[in-house]
Amino acid sequence: MSCGLGAIILVFMLVKFNVDDASVEVGNLKKDIHNLEAIKQDSLQTLEQIQRQLAEQSRLKSATENDLRQQQGIAAKQSAEAQHAAQQIKNLKSDIKNIKVPKKEDQIEINQVNEQNYLLGLKVEGAKIAILVDSSASMTHEKLIDIIKTKTGTALEKQQAEKWRRTKSIVQWLLARVPANSDVTVVAFNEQATTLGNPNWVKASTASFSAVMADLDTLTPEGATNLQHGLQTVNKLKPTNLYIITDGLPTKGESNYKSLNPFSSCSSLSGNSSTISGKCRVKLFQQTIIESSPHGVQVDIVLLPIEGDPEAINQYWNWAAATGGLLISPASNWP
Repeated sequence: MSCGLGAIILVFMLVKFNVDDASVEVGNLKKDIHNLEAIKQDSLQTLEQIQRQLAEQSRLKSATENDLRQQQGIAAKQSAEAQHAAQQIKNLKSDIKNIKVPKKEDQIEINQVNEQNYLLGLKVEGAKIAILVDSSASMTHEKLIDIIKTKTGTALEKQQAEKWRRTKSIVQWLLARVPANSDVTVVAFNEQATTLGNPNWVKASTASFSAVMADLDTLTPEGATNLQHGLQTVNKLKPTNLYIITDGLPTKGESNYKSLNPFSSCSSLSGNSSTISGKCRVKLFQQTIIESSPHGVQVDIVLLPIEGDPEAINQYWNWAAATGGLLISPASNWP
């Protein structure tokens, strides 16, 4: 039967929905979400790490800038100090240029380097200065064999011996440093004693010492060492300061040693021998000092080297120290 309004056809479409496929899709989506969450977490951690690094770099940058500012401050301070030091040096140089150098006080002109007024504390001073110079045979050389050879030589060979020339230079060195207001005398001794130049005191300010050096040039180093005779000659002039140039203990004296008990075994002192032992030389020296050392006089000693007299330095040092003086054994290149 048909309707007049037309035929109505109803079509029912039935679509079968597959439930299993939907579950798989949901699982994949969840897995994707999980992966994305992991990536997100990793990204956040990486971001935090980068932020921490940036913060640390910012801190280091700030610390570096602080250090740089400090270093700049130190550099500026050091620069200012350097400029101040440079100015001080400039001022000192200017002051040095303006210093008036005093006139040289040396009484003898010596053309040599390093003309110090002091030698290890040795200073030439005193109102009345006596210089006692050993002119015995041993003052020619340091070694005994050379001394023995020179003994048989001519007077000119002895005068030109190395050690004697050095001795004369030392005398000249001392005279060059005598204060202008001091009185001076120079005595040479071997077996006898001789005053060089003027036999009395001479004022350093008015003396050229040429006569002293001329007499010294004519001396011939020979004979025995009679320190007692030299001291007796000096004592007559009553010096305030005594400077001795020698090389060892005496080998001869003025006393009647035969009558002195300590010398009973020293035949050389009683005329029975031409040699003297080291032990007897020590006794002779000590007796000489007891009898003839000037009282209240400072004694300074220049002891030159010699072979075979080891006790000399101890004995002379004790004597000089007892008077408040000094003993020096100078280097071979002095003066």
